[in-house]
Amino acid sequence: MPDIKPVFLASDAHLGASPPAHHRAFLAWLAHAAGEASEIIINGDLFDFWFEYRWGTTRGHDEVLAILRDIVVSGVPVTLVGGNHDWWGGRYLRDTVGVDFLTEPLVRDIAGRRAFLAHGDGLGDGDHGYRVLKRVLRSRVTRTAFGLLPVSVGDRIAGGVSNTEDRWEQWGERQRERSAALEAWAVAALEQDPELQLVLLGHTHQPMSKEVGSGRWYVNSGDWVFHQSYVVLAPGVAPQLLDWRDR
Repeated sequence: MPDIKPVFLASDAHLGASPPAHHRAFLAWLAHAAGEASEIIINGDLFDFWFEYRWGTTRGHDEVLAILRDIVVSGVPVTLVGGNHDWWGGRYLRDTVGVDFLTEPLVRDIAGRRAFLAHGDGLGDGDHGYRVLKRVLRSRVTRTAFGLLPVSVGDRIAGGVSNTEDRWEQWGERQRERSAALEAWAVAALEQDPELQLVLLGHTHQPMSKEVGSGRWYVNSGDWVFHQSYVVLAPGVAPQLLDWRDR
């Protein structure tokens, strides 16, 4: 019987705003994962901004979109979770690129384990201001109105309000608080549902792998801004949280 290939998972590449070296490293990781994985999961914020307008899509991502399309055509499925920066995907990503684009958390089997998969924004205690803003930004009215803008105008507005680059300068107290809140949420989710074996999140940019009980795990895939971290999931084996720079 041939060996079962693992699932490769990463999050928070923030392409379009990430450091050039990390951008190139992420594309190299994608090429590597395509040859080693049974499935690739990108758990939110692949792009620092993504929107599917009436007249086109966010510009500047042709290379990674072509790579993802080639991976899917080669027979390796790609799941892309919408994050707080790139939730506004849809038909183009699904039909033209071919990825399975998700806009809501999902419970499914991943590498032989029952897993909860979500980017992580809006989960856990705190972040009340973002919860309100999230409802506004994802409303049908907002999405329809923004979608009518010319692509260049919409992208310019999004670039002006994104504070991703400012947060790269240092790991602040707010990020530590969000990391602790998501960890607590994930541990509680695992303790409350005995059938759940994995909670897979991103969003905090802080890699973490924590066993909760026996053989049950909370794994945060970290990012490709501060880190170059990713997760390898295989049946019957503890999740591996790895750094691409250590290969």
